[in-house]
Amino acid sequence: MGFVSDQLFDGRKFRSLTIVDNYTRFCLDIYPEQGIKVKQVLTVLERLKKEYKSILKKIRVDNGSEFISKALDK
Repeated sequence: MGFVSDQLFDGRKFRSLTIVDNYTRFCLDIYPEQGIKVKQVLTVLERLKKEYKSILKKIRVDNGSEFISKALDK
């Protein structure tokens, strides 16, 4: 799980939350938005939990400040 950033032709920036299964290299989700908050990350994870009918056993993230959140830790 990680973030990538880019900008549109008119200069507006956006970020995308990407969630990839490292074993199969299957992209589970890409969530683009101008500003992504922890509630949106949790919503995406909950949706994936319902869609695949399982709980992620392990989530690997980089050490970026985006993932420093008590809500995400829970």
